[in-house]
Amino acid sequence: MAEFRIAPDLVASENEKRVAALKADYDALGATLDRRGVDIEAVTRKVSEFFVAVPSWGVGTGGTRFARFPGAGEPRGIFDKLDDCAVINQLTQATPNVSLHIPWDMADTSELKAKGDALGLGFDAMNSNTFSDAPGQAYSYKYGSLSHTDAATRAQAVEHNLECIEIGKRIGSKALTVWIGDGSNFPGQSNFTKAFERYLTSMADIYKALPDDWKLFSEHKMYEPAFYSTVVQDWGTNYLIAQTLGPKAHCLVDLGHHAPNTNIEMIVARLIQFGKLGGFHFNDSKYGDDDLDAGVIDPYRLFLVFNELVDAEQRGVNDFNPAHMIDQSHNVTDPIESLINSANEIRRAYAQALLVGRKALEGYQQDNDALMASETLKRAYRADVEPILAEARRRAGGAIDPIAAYRASGYRNKVAAERPASVAGGGGII
Repeated sequence: MAEFRIAPDLVASENEKRVAALKADYDALGATLDRRGVDIEAVTRKVSEFFVAVPSWGVGTGGTRFARFPGAGEPRGIFDKLDDCAVINQLTQATPNVSLHIPWDMADTSELKAKGDALGLGFDAMNSNTFSDAPGQAYSYKYGSLSHTDAATRAQAVEHNLECIEIGKRIGSKALTVWIGDGSNFPGQSNFTKAFERYLTSMADIYKALPDDWKLFSEHKMYEPAFYSTVVQDWGTNYLIAQTLGPKAHCLVDLGHHAPNTNIEMIVARLIQFGKLGGFHFNDSKYGDDDLDAGVIDPYRLFLVFNELVDAEQRGVNDFNPAHMIDQSHNVTDPIESLINSANEIRRAYAQALLVGRKALEGYQQDNDALMASETLKRAYRADVEPILAEARRRAGGAIDPIAAYRASGYRNKVAAERPASVAGGGGII
């Protein structure tokens, strides 16, 4: 039985205050949905089975290029991070897996596995880091890694990714996510074609080392830290990578890594259509790669992404099983609270997408009825599905109101007393 970071009695007590109101709201929503021909129990079951991985790095305080302001009780290492991740899962019952970042989360793999098992946590995709230099490494990534002009630097970056695979095999991961910061800041600094050729060759070496049951996720990003050109800059390049490498290679879509106003849901549809959607890093953005909490800026866009996912799910697209992960930087909030809210917002978008009248939508699309097609989506989006989310959490042993339960537990104050205060340092998002 999993260890609990927050006393189950406290969660039960908090739930008792709210269970009567939840029942009334759930029954009322059920009656409303029934008139639409929607079974609320079927939707609640689907929501209960939907999970999203949390990032180990997300439970620490983030930062900007200019500064980082540490929060109270920040985790001292991966084992503290896992404790914090366990709190998120305990209260939401939506985040049973953690995505690790190497070398930030380096530890004895048997101890990692034992800690995860004790907390009821598994491990999602491994994340390599060749966008910054680790202490003691022989070659710097200042001018690139997998696409570097120097063969020895490229070999070092490949070897690091192979190490991540080996670590993942020991702890039960089944995927490797590769994001690189390679690119250029000045016109003429880099030969676009040669850099991409070097990248593909390096990735092919990594791909060869993948176990048969693993996936390789390549992640694109328009800019940062390379502001003139980026080697893997958009979804088209990402698709070329996946097609070139082979069937185990897929595209990872980070919702923040796009030009402003990009139609992300159409990108998702294209990648589904051609069998190369690997998964997501969920977050939100206003201006660029902001890494804000999921759904805080444009919840309708998040819903539209899930509309495509549910459409594919209900059409029975072959071998459709995208990975769902959160990737955020929490600069001014308690990271645990932000991740709790994000997990719930992601489930909210999924629940709303399950309410879309698919047959009606298809009919309006076929008849070119733009207004009613749009209204069909908006009708589902406008539905208040909070009772479904809360009931799914309650039935699984989570909290009806997870933020209220978390604050009532005093967990942040407790770990602040146990963990030495972090010293504010320079800039850099963790």
